[in-house]
Amino acid sequence: MHREIWNNCLKVIKDNVPSISFRTWFEPIVPLKLERNILTIQVPSPFFYEYLEEKYIEIISKTLRKELGYDAKLEYSVVMEYSAAQSKKPLTVNLPAHNQREIKNRPVSVPLKAEEKSIKNPFIIPGLKKLDIDPHLNPENSFTNFVEGECNRLARSAGIAVANNPGGTAFNPLLIYGDSGLGKTHLAQAIGIEVKERFPDKTVLYVNANKFQTQFVESIRNNNRNDFLHFYQMIDVLVIDDVHEFAGKEKTQDTFFHIFNHLHQSGKQLILTSDKPPVELQGMEQRLLSRFKWGLSADLQTPDFETRIAILKQKIYKDGIEMPDEVIEYIATHISENIRELEGALISLLAQSTLNRKEITLELAKEMIDKLIKNTKREVSIDYIQKVVCNYFDIGVEMLQSKTRKREIVQARQVAMYFSKNLTKSSLATIGAQIGGKDHATVLHACKTVNNLMDTDKHFRDQIEDIEKKLKF
Repeated sequence: MHREIWNNCLKVIKDNVPSISFRTWFEPIVPLKLERNILTIQVPSPFFYEYLEEKYIEIISKTLRKELGYDAKLEYSVVMEYSAAQSKKPLTVNLPAHNQREIKNRPVSVPLKAEEKSIKNPFIIPGLKKLDIDPHLNPENSFTNFVEGECNRLARSAGIAVANNPGGTAFNPLLIYGDSGLGKTHLAQAIGIEVKERFPDKTVLYVNANKFQTQFVESIRNNNRNDFLHFYQMIDVLVIDDVHEFAGKEKTQDTFFHIFNHLHQSGKQLILTSDKPPVELQGMEQRLLSRFKWGLSADLQTPDFETRIAILKQKIYKDGIEMPDEVIEYIATHISENIRELEGALISLLAQSTLNRKEITLELAKEMIDKLIKNTKREVSIDYIQKVVCNYFDIGVEMLQSKTRKREIVQARQVAMYFSKNLTKSSLATIGAQIGGKDHATVLHACKTVNNLMDTDKHFRDQIEDIEKKLKF
């Protein structure tokens, strides 16, 4: 029975995680038993258990609750094999003389754990007090764990100044911008964590722009928009992540405009993150953009080689792992664009070493990095897609952004929208805002038009395939 339950969970999980992650983190799991809605699974190390808890507990929780009901619980059995020959392997644990040790954590309530990952609408709780508000900050995202380098020195220094005197510096709002994976969320949360340590009575709240949008829509549906406004207006330090996601959402922008004004005029601190500086944000109201420019806009750039080395060494030191310098340098050399990918490569190497009981060597690192690079899809942006499409059709990007209704321009614009929907995680509203200032309905129509033409026009289908190759090279 327990095997059947776990196999049913795996079928859903396999469709929702990358294949390499599924092989690494789910295939080694062994279902042991099922008693009173508590499923026990065996994992090969404490590191393995901690990684599952950090990255995949939400999908595990949802699938298990679907199989066993709302009261489902999960228990881990961490079994490590040990021998003298393995005493120098990474992630070692001080074990007794016998060959196996079983470590169990307390049963975890699946519904509770799953819900902790999401931000509820706290403004609907009767009698809510400021001290009751969960800031939703990850303790790992502290200044201590944020490695300083030339790529982030200005933003980090400004963040420390804000944390020491929230609302009292010229950096209000503080807008941190840069490409995905460079540490925007980490730095923004580090400021919130430092504020809570220095000023425990201040109310800090971190919320992603998409979550803010969802809460706002719910408040309208439940007819408590005023409660929503009042809740956000009593925050002392408000951190809005990925504010560019507000693009094209006029009502959300209008509401945030009023919240922004109230907090700023009350001497409260606003911290925003975005993938672009204010001057390049599209689909945003000018009155909101002008307020984003009131404070400081600080960018996070791609880390240089020395900073990448420092990031890896800090992570290794924190986890208590020994690793040859040549391996660290190899990872830092071949993973250069993204801090998130850099840390992911390190985690994958540790997982390979632990699961296969191999010592961490340069050869193992080369093998793992080659597979990682081969299996990693190149991330593309809406801007990049527009440039590729315009180059292909030999038109200027400014023409694509214009209001012209010339047939060839309209078709190029539709193609850019089609690829933006298929190759990015951006919302339809965001895509429309960045490609000619259109709404989400226009994007849907463009995608439908492109699909219809591909079905009926072989020449057009060949063009789409050529552009796709250029985007995925």
